[in-house]
Amino acid sequence: MENRFEIHFAPIQGYTDWIYRNTFACFFGGVDAYYTPFIRLEKGNAFRNRDMRDLDPKNNTVARLIPQILPGSPEEFRILAGKIREMGYRQADINFGCPFPLIAHQKKGAGILPYPERVKTVLQTIDEFPDLDFSLKMRLGWESAGECMDLLSVINNLRLCWITVHARTGKQQYKGTVDEEGFASFYRQCTRPLFYNGDLISVEQIQNIVAQYPLLRGVFVGRGLLSSPLLAADFQGNETFSEELRKKRFFDFHEALFSAYESYFNDERLLLQKMKSVWDYFLPETDRKWLKRIRKAGRRDDYQTVIKELFRTN
Repeated sequence: MENRFEIHFAPIQGYTDWIYRNTFACFFGGVDAYYTPFIRLEKGNAFRNRDMRDLDPKNNTVARLIPQILPGSPEEFRILAGKIREMGYRQADINFGCPFPLIAHQKKGAGILPYPERVKTVLQTIDEFPDLDFSLKMRLGWESAGECMDLLSVINNLRLCWITVHARTGKQQYKGTVDEEGFASFYRQCTRPLFYNGDLISVEQIQNIVAQYPLLRGVFVGRGLLSSPLLAADFQGNETFSEELRKKRFFDFHEALFSAYESYFNDERLLLQKMKSVWDYFLPETDRKWLKRIRKAGRRDDYQTVIKELFRTN
């Protein structure tokens, strides 16, 4: 039976934590899998407490959650994959796509891509975990799209469930345009199931990608779902949403998210900081005067008053 085209919610550091994922899943459909922002090792091979909270199965209620790991060596791979297995997960996503310089300069994330032998050595560690399934998230390269082509002979022979390619280089970070030609070259020669990632913020854009690359397993969408939470459901077309229903769904989601973070944060300042960050992407068509009022709200009650007025008048 042919695999159904899937939409996966790409992880975004600082935004898609367990509280956000759980709340999102309660209000919006169409997403087939969620990912944790990558877990990494600190000095002394220690784990960050926030990563462990985010991974804790007791904190997660989404139907399908895939932890993402950031290894830079076989040793780190073993420790990270071992922790994933210890916590009861049976699948992990390997991050070779993070473009942030602090990560890349350690030859991790997208920074590992110019070093084929290092990539091969790290990924061969997959064979040491026959009880775990793995996928790979990567960029076209760090400097150029040719780097991913140099890795195909390795990647095509690995035990990977799928590969996700963000159609930019690491040096681009999230700037500039996606490299359609670079992705197309990889698509034609990749023998593993493939997901596309990069600048998908509308149903039409997803449809164009499907038409252009009919053999894709699916797409990764990050910022597009943060800004338009019904995007995946709209694409799947299983439900019709009137403007009134959309508005109510967005408001109810916001209120549930506020309540969940309020229960988690004891500090009003941290609560407001977290909720204001939601508006970095949420409903980008919101007029700047409303966003200014949201950012200026200094108390919990002030913030809630602004939000209720915003949804009542728009």
